[in-house]
Amino acid sequence: MIIDVHTHPIFYQDICGDKEQLQFRKEQFGIFKQSPYSTQSVLLEMDYMKVDKSVLLPEDLTTQSGGYIVSNEEIKKLVDLAPDRFIGFASVDPYRKDALEVLDYAFRDLGLAGLKLHPSKQKFYPYDDRLHPIYKKCLEYNKPIMFHAGMSWEPDAPAKYSNPLHFEEVAIAYPELRMCLAHFGWPWIHETVMLLLKYPNVYTDTSPLHMDNAKDFYEQVFTRNMGPLWIERNLNDKVMFGTNSPRFRAKRSLPALEGLPLRSKTLQKILGGNAERFLGLRGDGRW
Repeated sequence: MIIDVHTHPIFYQDICGDKEQLQFRKEQFGIFKQSPYSTQSVLLEMDYMKVDKSVLLPEDLTTQSGGYIVSNEEIKKLVDLAPDRFIGFASVDPYRKDALEVLDYAFRDLGLAGLKLHPSKQKFYPYDDRLHPIYKKCLEYNKPIMFHAGMSWEPDAPAKYSNPLHFEEVAIAYPELRMCLAHFGWPWIHETVMLLLKYPNVYTDTSPLHMDNAKDFYEQVFTRNMGPLWIERNLNDKVMFGTNSPRFRAKRSLPALEGLPLRSKTLQKILGGNAERFLGLRGDGRW
């Protein structure tokens, strides 16, 4: 099974009926030249690349920017269109006074499978006291967290909030909380590796924000910035496949990943096995 754990459905046509909202998304996400495309075309592209499931990520910016890049309700709408292919995460602005009620509704009533938080865009440090009730709520529902980590190309998103070292206190305080430090924490690759080695429930994904083509960038990061056997020998249970679509697509990142010097068994873990454990999927691909 291939699972893309990092997709942003900001241009899925079924949630793009409001032109003002679409413009808000483009401005906040930092992509201006793309236009809405049908959800069916998304599924066809997944079929072509043999991607079985995609995790859809929203972003709640209500106190920082006055809206949502994608709301929890919109994620639920998309999941209902293809429940066997889409896995929906929730988002909550940590500065909202009703943050815990938002999460209760997202997990209990909408049935969303995890939480997406973006420290840089939402402007919080992961160890801030206001986050502790949110982490406890995720543990209550046994939901993982996808954290943005490292550099963000979204406008007005200072990298200082997302340095991987800021997540260590969270990993210490909540050892049972499954968390993914997305983008391999780039450019702080070694700091991310340290956390992956130390903490059993800390994961990462293969969506570093590459500056050139995916093949060259993956070779640089995963075989030169890191030792060429680090993933194979030490991190094979911690790395998950993620594209960061629509900024990058599976048709380039998947071949780049498959071109790395990895054993077939390790590659299968990265492409899906590790994500199944992170997401809490049963053997039949359901919750």
